[in-house]
Amino acid sequence: MASAVDVRRGGLPVQVTGFVGRSRELAVVARLLEEARLVSLVGPGGVGKTRIALQAAGAARERFADGVCLVELSALEDAGLLAHTVSAALGLPGQDSRPALEHLVECLGGRQVLIVLDTCEHLVEACAMLAEVLLREAPAVSILATTRQPLDVAGEHTLAIAPMPVQEPGSGEDAVALFAQRAAAVVPGFTVGADNHAAVAALCRRLDGIPLAIELATVRLRAIPLEGLLARLEDRFSLLTARRSTLPRHQTLRTTITWSHDLCTAEERLLWARLSVFSGSFDLAAAEAVCQDELLPAGRIIEYLVGLVDKSVLLRQEGRMDRYRLLDTLRGFGAEQLVLLGEEERVRRRHMGHFRSLAARFRERAFSGEQLALYQELDRERANVRSALEFALSAPGGEREALRFAVSLWPYWLCGARLAEGRVWLERALRLAQERVPGPLPERAEGLGHLGFFALQQGAQHVALPWIEESLELAVELEDERLRALAIQHLAVHRLLSGRPDEGFPLFDDACARLTALGDRSGLAIALMEKTALFALSGDGRTALAVSGEVLELLGEGSQECWVQGYVLFLRALARWTLGDLAGSVREARRAVRMKFALGDLLAVADCLELLAWQAAEQERMVRACWLLGAADRVWQQFAAPLAGAPLLLRHHDRAIALVGRSLGPERYAAIFRQGAGLSLGDAVELAELDVDAIPVQAPRRAAMELLSPREREVAGLVEEGLTNREIAERLVISKRTADAHIEHILAKLGVSSRVEIAELVAAGSG
Repeated sequence: MASAVDVRRGGLPVQVTGFVGRSRELAVVARLLEEARLVSLVGPGGVGKTRIALQAAGAARERFADGVCLVELSALEDAGLLAHTVSAALGLPGQDSRPALEHLVECLGGRQVLIVLDTCEHLVEACAMLAEVLLREAPAVSILATTRQPLDVAGEHTLAIAPMPVQEPGSGEDAVALFAQRAAAVVPGFTVGADNHAAVAALCRRLDGIPLAIELATVRLRAIPLEGLLARLEDRFSLLTARRSTLPRHQTLRTTITWSHDLCTAEERLLWARLSVFSGSFDLAAAEAVCQDELLPAGRIIEYLVGLVDKSVLLRQEGRMDRYRLLDTLRGFGAEQLVLLGEEERVRRRHMGHFRSLAARFRERAFSGEQLALYQELDRERANVRSALEFALSAPGGEREALRFAVSLWPYWLCGARLAEGRVWLERALRLAQERVPGPLPERAEGLGHLGFFALQQGAQHVALPWIEESLELAVELEDERLRALAIQHLAVHRLLSGRPDEGFPLFDDACARLTALGDRSGLAIALMEKTALFALSGDGRTALAVSGEVLELLGEGSQECWVQGYVLFLRALARWTLGDLAGSVREARRAVRMKFALGDLLAVADCLELLAWQAAEQERMVRACWLLGAADRVWQQFAAPLAGAPLLLRHHDRAIALVGRSLGPERYAAIFRQGAGLSLGDAVELAELDVDAIPVQAPRRAAMELLSPREREVAGLVEEGLTNREIAERLVISKRTADAHIEHILAKLGVSSRVEIAELVAAGSG
């Protein structure tokens, strides 16, 4: 999690293979980034554009005060979600009601960020428009793009990325050096020397120095010696060179991929084709669900997956959980094969069905103790969920089913604070269903209700009201009590946020009575939470505590549910604050901030940081109060109405600023406030939980190691030693699944994204 344009650790993934050569290209990119704000690396698939971009961005990181961020676009199909995708990669919230591009531009206005837009060619017009707007409206933002064709934007500087040259022995910069490194990983002890340099060089020339083609070829060294490998490649390429005097480089890569395809078993080829329907990465369970049939039994798919990994067709991503992905070029080839097999629609429908089921499972248990684990599971599949929903919306005759799918995702968008994206999908699905499936539908009534509620959460009351009123009309027409209660509840929230709480009380009572009669405990908990807000924001702390107690009773003692409970704890902290119970208020606020951060609910986290700042000021801990105000302000800068514009909250906010400012003096106040604003949201939450007064001089995340359990610290130490998950499992005599879960928890608690970062924190903590 990052706060406003605060890109975690540079926002670049850890590379699992070493980088070879390209010193000239890197030098040119470095120079271009100093001279221009839009640099595009242009070249065919497989030539190494992404690796060069990541290496160059890493080298340039220190020049960008607000970080470097990678935005992977290969899995994005809908150009309309481009701004949302960039915002999510930058850690910006999705709760703002403004158009996504407008929100993005405003947040980036004064930030110095390098954005790496990777794989733009299928969205070239949208990427060009985005780049044009950012170059004009965000003067400190730079963009490094990888694409097969230029974006054709004014101010764009392009660098054509050519294949790697084949040079004299010992250069260490060429295609031979790349072959040597990759071959050594396949055949331990393999080296390139005087006895085999000529053969390796000939093979690299035959492959036109294309890095992906070289990597695919080296895999065959497991079964074929170097000379045999060269001979077989010559045989394959002679089929084409006999017909042409030259072999174009794109055809060289395609021929190499086809050769790799032919060397796979029939089952591996079939799996490769079927896996092409996945966007981004996927896990074994998804591969089995989507790809299995009598030709590919579920129990054998892991065997075929391993075969594709061994042949470098699939990449295995070890980290938060074992996942796999196809490189874009190989995915495109697999998709062609799927069409030739006549299986595209069938496999895409299975893909859609799997992720629709995953969404339905989360919806069913969204407000239970399983919430966080199920949310994280679904969130890992965000690219696949988008792809499945896109297919559902484009499938002829499936408009009602697509609407049902979109509606089932409402708790995912709510819990993850992706309200803006949720509105995009719901509006599309509702519009399509209205055009092609006339008449009152329960899915339409529910979709309109959630759409209105999302708009309310974004502060757009005037936009929300017609949707909520139409939802209620449909619910009455359908005689659906659950949908009627939902719409009445949303109307009550509308009255509360519109400054008419007296009209909201009877509506809440009506909704709660209907939900009680229906036995809808989750719906009732949410309605009572909102009713708690009405009392807390009206200054009636005692009634707020009483109503919130009903919510906690519904959720159950020791509940692990985060979204409702996090809000209830914040509201209870606010109620205790207004009643003068400072100790109780602090206790509840610290629990609330932990829960809301776990789900990534940015606005609620900022609310909690604000309240913790007020509490610190009351305790005369002015330094702590000051940096907490700064950390919260970093989020408020992204919204037109901080603290939901609630008069009671704004009064406390202004009072705290005045108290702290008078105590510290203008200069010291400004300096500490800036320190707080400079923290990532994860660091701010960790330091708030640890009850820190002054921000540590050393990296704040060192303090986060204290959040780990003794077992997790032991596992983190083994990660620092360089052990894999399997080796950790063997060392501790636990299952690999348990080791995976420990790593998952450590990454989440530390707020980092890779094992390398865990190792850095362990080393820092022991230094």
